[in-house]
Amino acid sequence: MAPSLLDTFRILSSFDPPRGSLKGAPWEEFVDWAIEQGLAPLAAYNLEYRLAGAGAPEWVRDRLLSIYQGSVNDNVMKLVNFKQIVDELEGRKLLVLGAAAFAEALYPHVGFRPVLDIHVLLKRVDVEGFSGYLSQHEFKPEKDEARSGAARVLSDGRTAIYLFADVLGTERREELQGIFDRSKPWKVYGPSIFRPDLEDAVLLLCLEHARQGYQVPWLSFVDLRELATGATSMGSIYSRPLDVAVLKERARAWRLERALYTSLSIIARLFPETTAALEPARPPLRRATQELLNRLVVEPVSVPGNRVALRGADRLRRLLTGQ
Repeated sequence: MAPSLLDTFRILSSFDPPRGSLKGAPWEEFVDWAIEQGLAPLAAYNLEYRLAGAGAPEWVRDRLLSIYQGSVNDNVMKLVNFKQIVDELEGRKLLVLGAAAFAEALYPHVGFRPVLDIHVLLKRVDVEGFSGYLSQHEFKPEKDEARSGAARVLSDGRTAIYLFADVLGTERREELQGIFDRSKPWKVYGPSIFRPDLEDAVLLLCLEHARQGYQVPWLSFVDLRELATGATSMGSIYSRPLDVAVLKERARAWRLERALYTSLSIIARLFPETTAALEPARPPLRRATQELLNRLVVEPVSVPGNRVALRGADRLRRLLTGQ
């Protein structure tokens, strides 16, 4: 039987793909979808260097490989430029989130994880000061705050930097302070740059999923897979088992238990080999709530190529983020 789109995704998004043929895979559908979902660089590397082509057509390999090569160059350019900007910045505590934080900490090669933009978490009082600092490096304000939820968005024409503040809401400032207190220094980027601790990184990613109504690139689910399973392919700050008790307690305090349950359930469905490891981390919601989330979110989101927006998306976002 020829591999399905989901089979092809699972194999080509693995860090240790099983050997075998992908002849007959739905390449016409997969290639465009994988590029759109940010999966093309990792898929290209697996096809070319781990699976010896796996029977894929030449045009597939050529197209995906061109995306991989472009991703390597683009990531290096953006991250080196960001380092040059922040390397000498002192007296601040800025937390890098998302792609820029994950590319080298979760992925065996920095080119596997495209960095389209850079997300920074900072305190509300630092937004103006850091915005002014970026303006000295040719970054100008963009009008994207409302859509992204960022306090400020700035760009130099090549890279957008999103500044986030009060991500847990103004009523949870003590919990937000805890994220800053537990954050880990990222010394290669200078004295002011940090990354969230593992459990905080998991919950912040689940929060992002929920706020976007789970309309996120599937590469984000690969991010969460690696975070939640302890980044076993790496030796980074995220390469340790989750403290499940801590994770659940913070999810309760942040009112993110539903979002945590939903995101981990999607990961278990997409990557069945993670189910046993993730089960202890899923919050014990009422059965009726679990069934509702499974039916309205987990099942439709877990179908590759499904472009249908979730029903009642705004109401679901409020439900998932405790609003």
